[in-house]
Amino acid sequence: MTTSSKSPNSLKTVLIKLKGIKEYLGAPSMSHTETLQGYNKNRTRKTEVYFDFFVSTLRVIMDDILREEIADLEIEEEEVLTAENALEAIENAWLNEKFSPEILPHKFDLVDCMLQQISHMEENMKSYLRIRLEKIEKYTIHILSEEAGREPDEAYLTPGELRFAKDYLGSVENLFKTVALQHMPTSFQGFEIDKISTKPNMQTHVFLRANERITGIVLPGVIDEEIDFEAGSQHIIQYNAIANLVKSGAVQLI
Repeated sequence: MTTSSKSPNSLKTVLIKLKGIKEYLGAPSMSHTETLQGYNKNRTRKTEVYFDFFVSTLRVIMDDILREEIADLEIEEEEVLTAENALEAIENAWLNEKFSPEILPHKFDLVDCMLQQISHMEENMKSYLRIRLEKIEKYTIHILSEEAGREPDEAYLTPGELRFAKDYLGSVENLFKTVALQHMPTSFQGFEIDKISTKPNMQTHVFLRANERITGIVLPGVIDEEIDFEAGSQHIIQYNAIANLVKSGAVQLI
């Protein structure tokens, strides 16, 4: 977040100052062609002095504008707030407002920034949870089977997600029995979970960015090939080749 205001219109500043120079010199209004003709015919010392003065003044103006632009950029860079700094600043503002007997100036920019960040985080969190539930519904049997083989401290699902998955599978089984299986011959009324189980496609290709240097990544294929990732490099690769790297945080899917 930056709290600095925009710099003035540089072009407008140049035009205003050039107009002042023209009035100061008392130069007549001439077209470009007339100016060149006059210069070629009457190359007087006065014209040369005016021209030199004009050029030197223009350079001063441009230098001033350049310094102003650089100063504005430096101010903006200095006032960029990180998430940690913004959180600390809003906490300090809250403490000051809480313990001050008078009302203090409102931290408009800071509050707006934090509200935007919170709104963005809420949207991301909702999307994150929604995607997880969609995967649980789509791969319920496979996920429950995999989860059963993990230790409690290595579980992928939260207790709530695990309960949801089991309830969802129970509902699917009950639906099959009520709608179809009970109307079939006895030998076909068994609910065989494995036959309706679906698994995620681990061979799908994904885009990623390497968070660190990684060596010896095996590309699956007829002839297994090893490649290296440099920190910050981006690649497209089969997911099963880098699944463990995603879980460890060594790479980031994008």
